[in-house]
Amino acid sequence: MEESQPSRPEFWDTRYAAGQTPWDFGGVPRRLHEFLQAHPAGGTVLIPGCGFGHELTAFAAAGWRATAVDFSRTAVEQARTRLGAPHAERVMHGDFFHHDFADAPFDLIYERTFFCALPPAQRTVLVQRAAHLLKPGDTLAGFFYYGTEPGGPPYALDPAAEPALFRPHFVTVRDEPVADSPPMFAGKERWQERRRS
Repeated sequence: MEESQPSRPEFWDTRYAAGQTPWDFGGVPRRLHEFLQAHPAGGTVLIPGCGFGHELTAFAAAGWRATAVDFSRTAVEQARTRLGAPHAERVMHGDFFHHDFADAPFDLIYERTFFCALPPAQRTVLVQRAAHLLKPGDTLAGFFYYGTEPGGPPYALDPAAEPALFRPHFVTVRDEPVADSPPMFAGKERWQERRRS
């Protein structure tokens, strides 16, 4: 059934409406706070698949101009309600792959549970789109979910497949384990920073 697929917004609308969001961290991860402290100058950042948009306020407080986007209308409505003014206006309803972002190209794309939410068949296009939305030297940074388990979501990234996926567009400059993941990601997330080549 078409609406039962993770590549369709209806799949996520149903889960947000029912409060079934075990991937949600419920706030801003420690590692992102550390990243923002190390990059206080700010810039423009895109948060794709933003869900409740917790991180948008952290970026804004650190001086970044943040744009959050999600193709689930229910997620966007809930994020806008939770964030309130003035942050709500920075949450867009749209498709990461096709939306015309006014602030593009961005200085940073922040990843948290977007990459693993989409079927693996979309990964090459996702990486290409991220590269298109960044200038050479800019950064794709965030949390990446690793494993070899079949199925999903979440869809784990097989470490053996990673180099070929990112190599055409990105160079990995930081790769660290994560200690405070949500239970469903515990022990399988890594904080990574990649430079657009």
